[in-house]
Amino acid sequence: MLRHWLSLTAAMAMAVPLWPVRSLRAEEPLRLVLGTATPGGGFPAYGEALAAALREVDPALELARRATTGSSENLVLLREGQVDLALVQGEYAHEALAGPDRAGLAVVAPVYAAPGLFVVPAASPVRALADLRGRPVALGTRSSGLTAMGRTVLRGAGLEPERDIQPILLDRAGDGPEMVRDGRAAALWGGGLGWPGFRAMAAAPGGARFFGPPAEALDAILALSPSLRRMTVPAGTFPAQAEAIATVGSWSFIIARPGLEDSAVSRLVRAIDRGRDALARHLPHERASDPRDLPAAVPAAWLHPATAAFLREAGALPP
Repeated sequence: MLRHWLSLTAAMAMAVPLWPVRSLRAEEPLRLVLGTATPGGGFPAYGEALAAALREVDPALELARRATTGSSENLVLLREGQVDLALVQGEYAHEALAGPDRAGLAVVAPVYAAPGLFVVPAASPVRALADLRGRPVALGTRSSGLTAMGRTVLRGAGLEPERDIQPILLDRAGDGPEMVRDGRAAALWGGGLGWPGFRAMAAAPGGARFFGPPAEALDAILALSPSLRRMTVPAGTFPAQAEAIATVGSWSFIIARPGLEDSAVSRLVRAIDRGRDALARHLPHERASDPRDLPAAVPAAWLHPATAAFLREAGALPP
């Protein structure tokens, strides 16, 4: 079910009880507000693509997007009920859902698995992570889960983010490529095969070069965060990328606010499932969201009851 470029080892946990779910008819209007992130990043691009795909399969289901500062703020907005759904990167999702203040938060669907990489101009003298010591590195926005993942990768590889590099925190995720191109940053950290920052760097004059942490550091990095998995970026994913890149990464998720109705979640999950082909057209560089990936990505107890019910019907969870 998972493509060859992912290596996921999370075990399936005990299933949650099956709750009755009333399905909203497709013709009934349903509006859900989705928290995304800052312009130029992967979450806004995904939110736009998902909304377009849902319109194709369920025109009465409106997914209204709300720009935010990223995963950290999204969790606050969910807990306060200011959004119905939000996109949350794996580092923040695992911390929130495994902690004592989970308070009704639940996973509705996967976004995609995001392998983490550093990118530099092709002509840069930086060849590996160790070459970033003492240099300015654009790590992402302050509230982004990708920024948290980047810090974890650096620490696991023996570099303290606040001491051994010059970390740059962005106001907008889309600012990173320009900072690398004009020399304000030596490298940009990000995650996801279709991440806009990576695609912008790859399309820039002169091209770009991508690399992950050193192979000998992968075990130490994985030990620092239960949300991280080994991942491989296949050769040819980016222009002039001749070899596969071994790295780490994590899933991101659509998470529901406490109390979001089973009927709304059931309709959304089923629409996401029907709209996978449409989503793949709108987001061509990422693997389309498939709810059936969830049992390998998170414990079943973290799933929204309506999502768990769908997965049981689909044979992806035991009855």
